[in-house]
Amino acid sequence: LLPCLPGARPCIPKDFGHGSVVCVCNATYCDTLDPLVVPAPGSYVKYESSKAGKRLERSEGRFQSSLHTPGSATGGWQCHRGTPRFHRLSRALPAGLLLTLNISMLYQQVKGFGGSLSDAAAMNILKLSQPAQDNLLRSYFSESGIEYNLIRVPMACSDFSVRPYSYDDVPDDYELKHFRLVDEDVKMKV
Repeated sequence: LLPCLPGARPCIPKDFGHGSVVCVCNATYCDTLDPLVVPAPGSYVKYESSKAGKRLERSEGRFQSSLHTPGSATGGWQCHRGTPRFHRLSRALPAGLLLTLNISMLYQQVKGFGGSLSDAAAMNILKLSQPAQDNLLRSYFSESGIEYNLIRVPMACSDFSVRPYSYDDVPDDYELKHFRLVDEDVKMKV
């Protein structure tokens, strides 16, 4: 397990001249977040990134309490654009948008958040020095980072591979007797 760095460290922006910036993450520095805390009922925490340079910029707000939510007899929380009490939220909402949360109806359970580990991503990570790899992985998976807990790995090659390959190229091998992982999987992703 990688050790976590205490407290937030801001993004150090770097512009590569393509109309957006990236945050510097190298052997000695990587931006981090404060530990995530579940907001109090009726309030929210928003993290926003933008092409203009915002990187997981944190803001807080409160939903407007409502005795009746449309389509529900149990009530809920509403937020309206232009409600002065909730100015931070109203700035981010397009005109006329009404967000209604009905907390009595649950549709799915979130197991976590994550990203994809393609051949190209693995190759680039492995080209970094060990301290830079540690900082990068910490920024994704630790409590001082964005706390990913899921990773999707493509089966066989994808459009982010350096060559086409599969796990079984033998025709009509329906029992997969010739199934084999390739070097890309063994050396970079497993």
